[in-house]
Amino acid sequence: MDNPAMTVPASARLRSSPSSTSKTGSNGTAPKPSNPQMEARQPEEKVQTVTNIIFFVLNVCLFAAAFSISILRYTIWPEIWGVMILDPNNSLFLGTVPMGFATIINMWIAVCVPAWGAWSAYFAWALWMLDSIAAISVTVSLGVLLMSESHQRSLDTITAAQLLPIAATIVSSSTGSQVAEVLPDPQHALGTIIASYVMWGLSVPMAFAVMVIYFQRLALHKLPAREVIVSAFLPLGPLGLGGYTILNLGRQARQTFPVTNTLDPMAGLFAYHLGFFVALIMWSWGLLWFAFALAAIHQASPGLPFNNGWWGFTFPLGVYSISTVNIGLELPSRFFRVLGTVFGTAVILLWIVIAARTAKGAWQGTLFVAPCLANLEPKYKVPPESSEEDEKSELAAVESTGSEETHRGTPPDIDMEPERVPTNR
Repeated sequence: MDNPAMTVPASARLRSSPSSTSKTGSNGTAPKPSNPQMEARQPEEKVQTVTNIIFFVLNVCLFAAAFSISILRYTIWPEIWGVMILDPNNSLFLGTVPMGFATIINMWIAVCVPAWGAWSAYFAWALWMLDSIAAISVTVSLGVLLMSESHQRSLDTITAAQLLPIAATIVSSSTGSQVAEVLPDPQHALGTIIASYVMWGLSVPMAFAVMVIYFQRLALHKLPAREVIVSAFLPLGPLGLGGYTILNLGRQARQTFPVTNTLDPMAGLFAYHLGFFVALIMWSWGLLWFAFALAAIHQASPGLPFNNGWWGFTFPLGVYSISTVNIGLELPSRFFRVLGTVFGTAVILLWIVIAARTAKGAWQGTLFVAPCLANLEPKYKVPPESSEEDEKSELAAVESTGSEETHRGTPPDIDMEPERVPTNR
């Protein structure tokens, strides 16, 4: 018979004790005590569950559509893949693929695992492994390409988009901390926690190095162009999500290390305390970058053009609000919870505005631009449409060429009768 302790998360096993078990009735089931507060929260929980399901389905549909279109694009025109990889700007956005897939795993954990049980937790674990491999591959490979000869660039062309391939591994590490929370087996949870710590160390320090380079670029060459000014918010992503990840990994270490006899019994508690203070320091540094980003947007706000880069508003602010709320829950602090709610509300409003303008631009065909296609070989380039003026100029050139040849005595394309030669009959 299976051990019941192996079918619940480690956190639930630690919080349960023999003294805390409720008495069972005559039919072997525990009576349900009446709690007015819990009954009052049931409608709110139902609304939250329905909202989560709606966003989960929408997220899956959008990701599947974008991923399928990309696969078709590179399958039909494989030459575009090589051009995109060698482009120092477009190749950075490969990091958004594992990042987008990680959000589906997070929603699966929030919606499906509570409803479907252990098998759905292991399914999320398998998806997380796949996402982690993709994220680490993107982080390492694009880092190598950045140092290669094909990606040579000057300091004034550096933007905060350099953080995107690195942020992919941070996102996967964050998802790993959530997967570890729902895994039934403590040993599996322990391995997931250790792997997530490794990915955190693989990505967050590198993100700090890129942020230093980006600050040097701002100090020496001032703000980037208006088209990419929204990227000024991107440093909030590694700082906000990196802080939340190290905090949540500390929570899971505090619960899992004693159960699995990992290191010293106090090691998990030390990891939790250290994670909280690291998260608080990263949140404070993010507050400085948030002020820099607001100042940059204010200076570039007159005539700020809308493009796909505006989606750079949502991810950094979203993960920064998550970090703010979780710090407020751990302290506990009403200030952080209220501030996190304000950030979260701003993210929702920004998402609505950007989604509406994106749908409008996609419908009109004015939004999607691929500058890297200019590097294609000439045989793959689309010939420019000729106007009436171009046709008139070409016709005039042909006529002038014909008149010159006529003056030379060799009129073009004139059928002449062959000369009749007399013959003796």
